[in-house]
Amino acid sequence: MTFQSLKPHRTTCARTFSSQSPNPSNPIPIRATVCRVASFVRCTAWRLASAYAFLYKLQRTLRFCRFLVRLLATRSSPSSMADEAISAACSCLEPLFGCLLQAAGREVAAFLRIKSNWGDLERARDSLRAVETTVRAAVAAEEDKLNVCDPEVEVWFKRVDELRPDTIDEDYSSLLGFSCLCQCTVHARRRASIGKRVVEALEEVKELTEQGRKFRTFGLKPPPRAVSRLSQTETVGLEPMLARLHDLLEKGESNIIGVWGQGGIGKTTLLHAFNNDLEKKDHNYQVVIFIEVSNSETLNTVEMQQTISDRLNLPWNELETVEKRARFLAKALARKRFLLLLDDVRKRFRLEDVGIPTPDTKSQSKLILTSRFQEVCFQMGAQRSRIEMKVLDDDAAWNLFLSKLSNETFEAVESPNFNKVVRDQARKIFFSCGGLPLALNVIGTAVAGLQGPKEWISAANDINVLNNEDVDEMFYRLKYSYDRLKPTQQQCFLYCTLFPEYGSISKEPLVNYWLAEGLLNDRQKGDQIIQSLISASLLQTSSSLSSKVKMHHVIRHMGIWLVNKTGQKFLVQAGMALDSAPPAEEWKEATRISIMSNDIKELLFSPECEILTTLLIQNNPNLNKLSSGFFKFMPSLKVLDLSHTAITSLPECETLVALQHLNLSHTRIRILPERLWLLKELRHLDLSVTAELEDTLNNCSKLLKLRVLNLFRSHYGISDVNDLNLDSLNALIFLGITIYAEDVLKKLNKTSPLAKSTYRLNLKYCRKMHSLKISDLNHLVHLEELYVESCYNLSTLVADADAELTTSGLEVLTLSVLPVLENVIVAPMPHHFRRIRKLAISSCPKLKNITWVLKLEMLERLVITSCDGLLKVVEEDSGDEAETKTEGQGGKWIGDGQSACNSGDNAHAEFLNLRSIELTDVKMLRSICKPRNFPSLETIRVEDCPNLRSIPLSSIYNFGKLKQVCCSVEWWEKLEWEDKEGKESKFFIPI
Repeated sequence: MTFQSLKPHRTTCARTFSSQSPNPSNPIPIRATVCRVASFVRCTAWRLASAYAFLYKLQRTLRFCRFLVRLLATRSSPSSMADEAISAACSCLEPLFGCLLQAAGREVAAFLRIKSNWGDLERARDSLRAVETTVRAAVAAEEDKLNVCDPEVEVWFKRVDELRPDTIDEDYSSLLGFSCLCQCTVHARRRASIGKRVVEALEEVKELTEQGRKFRTFGLKPPPRAVSRLSQTETVGLEPMLARLHDLLEKGESNIIGVWGQGGIGKTTLLHAFNNDLEKKDHNYQVVIFIEVSNSETLNTVEMQQTISDRLNLPWNELETVEKRARFLAKALARKRFLLLLDDVRKRFRLEDVGIPTPDTKSQSKLILTSRFQEVCFQMGAQRSRIEMKVLDDDAAWNLFLSKLSNETFEAVESPNFNKVVRDQARKIFFSCGGLPLALNVIGTAVAGLQGPKEWISAANDINVLNNEDVDEMFYRLKYSYDRLKPTQQQCFLYCTLFPEYGSISKEPLVNYWLAEGLLNDRQKGDQIIQSLISASLLQTSSSLSSKVKMHHVIRHMGIWLVNKTGQKFLVQAGMALDSAPPAEEWKEATRISIMSNDIKELLFSPECEILTTLLIQNNPNLNKLSSGFFKFMPSLKVLDLSHTAITSLPECETLVALQHLNLSHTRIRILPERLWLLKELRHLDLSVTAELEDTLNNCSKLLKLRVLNLFRSHYGISDVNDLNLDSLNALIFLGITIYAEDVLKKLNKTSPLAKSTYRLNLKYCRKMHSLKISDLNHLVHLEELYVESCYNLSTLVADADAELTTSGLEVLTLSVLPVLENVIVAPMPHHFRRIRKLAISSCPKLKNITWVLKLEMLERLVITSCDGLLKVVEEDSGDEAETKTEGQGGKWIGDGQSACNSGDNAHAEFLNLRSIELTDVKMLRSICKPRNFPSLETIRVEDCPNLRSIPLSSIYNFGKLKQVCCSVEWWEKLEWEDKEGKESKFFIPI
């Protein structure tokens, strides 16, 4: 059969089938179908033959060209030159022939293997989707670390996205509609086109997949944003000031702008709003830096430099001097157009000393500062561009005032149906605030619940009387809220001014101080007073911790002003970075002194402080020397706090006859003063975590008024039953103690008064102790924390059944350095561990698992450190269960500590309250537990656990509160997940 003889058949086939349509409901006769199949085969053969004929003709053309070249070369050149010419011509033509042959082969293969290629394309797409998911997760992890996507990865994402709108899927699907081979003949050209596109798509998908797998860098640390957004409150009535500030920035005559006004008028709020406005607007500044200048009367240059370095993304070297760092920062800022926002500048300072080049017209950089004083604006260079902050206009101020009132009071003030006197007196109080936002806030809160005309009239009269006093314009307005307090509440409020201006105040020590000062006689009353001060807007709740409160710096200054008004004298220099104490002359007339949170190294004088009642020196970590006569002239001192200092001894203090509160915790003290027992009024003695304390010289047993004695985790412990001579402390209500012998523990249980007072117990170096039953501690009815450490022969710990539901209140359990502890046995509920909230286990090498934690239904925090034998936290594989041991009568519940809780109901128990899991240096650990619900889990931290390859999270279980998984990058990359949906790189926090 020749090529020409095939052509008529192709034409006939095309005519035959062009009028037919593929309709399954109209079956084609078998004979016609056979004919069509034969026609399709002949047509296909014709196409292949045509392609072969084209290649055959191309080959003959090549041969002819070679002959022609040889002929011409023979006539005009010697033989050798002719051969060279022929070879050169052939070398040029043969690659062309090869390429054409290869291209033709690809087209034929694409035509014939279209279905196979389509299957390969689908599989390649699946692989690309998997790679894309991995890459996007890695990029998301980088973005969670505030990095930006790598540009190469961005281009790759763009190419992947461009594949999606391709119509090849629809075209291929429509082609499959022509299922009969004979029907496909009329679509041969279309089939060839789609086949070619399938091959091209397959090659591109494979290329993108391979490229995605090679990525190693997914994110880059971004250059600092020009504007970093700040927290912002509602700018009531500040819009005109904000507009004027923007106008001055654009058209002002000076590159330094000053904003001044009294405290509490809204300068900081204005600056925050201005900063955030710049984030939305076009501007020419490369970086905008906000710095809170004043956190004390002393300029904190280092913190300002730290803020600038962070915003410029510059390295920070702690060892550099302030001067050297200032020169470096000045050079870095000089290269940029910057806008610097300095808030609360109280005194003039040289910008160059911090590292800020003075803005000028040439640099186009600018500086905006706020201050309470206009002269400070002048001194800092803002002579030509200034804004005076004004109080709120009546409408804005009235709305702010009303927003502080309760619903009932608001209705009484605003409704015309109520007594007109109430509204008039409310307006009178409102006008007395003078439009000052802070005063409106505080006083509005103070009158929020007033009821009836009499209360309103009384409040208005009190505030109007204050107007006549010659006092600071703002403080007299705020004083009304103070005057509304009861005398005890007022004194407690003034006491809060002893703490640093910025930061939080812990409630527990604050109440302890109040108790020692005699301001109250009941701890519950202290909690109530704190709540009342919060309700009066004189204290604020801490945003992060319920155990702490805060005080606005303006309220604190008002408190100090009130101290002076009441005739008292406080010497307060807390948190001011002092390296030396105030001179002794300043101590003389002070009633309360606070030099806490500084860097004072020694106190080598003997101040005469006859009326001093409180001395707070804590958190001076380098303080290691006190003069021998330091306490000689302090007969009225009631509160002394030296905690978190480096002192190794305490001077003789027999003159402290009025002392009630002494805190020496977290110090290096080695021995108590020999005559400490003379402090007959001492009620609170804290010696906890004194790692070097060797002896108390029996002082504690002679302090008969002690209500709180804390020797918990002290190096000094009771090692002999004869040393436990605290029976005389009849007033004791809180005891923290360290015990070195099991015999002492037994005696403590038999001593009813001490047993009822024990809240914290540290068992240490109890060499004869082989087992410990928590039920043996039943007499310690208030025991909250148990710390068992360095008991080298302790092999078994039993939390047996608790018949009385109110017996055990244990909340914190720590097991540390217990080399033979192998069995921890926990009874079914109710047991003595049922209220445990924190469990810490460290250096217990024989523990293989701690499956019993499944029974700790209240557990919130689990910490495991350096347990070399721990293979699994929870053993749940039935095949791995060890033999159950029994012990005593009805001992079926008692099992080997490695296998207890493996059966039945506990196999799928949930950690309902668990919030944190911390695993550090657990080398052999292979698993935590099987995936399950963790409805409260927020944090997982894994460090130096090389054999742990999975965490118990799965998409089919609840872990909706999880915020972070803290681990190394290497460990995270090797982490195996129960399912792909479970892996969420947004949780990853590198450590």
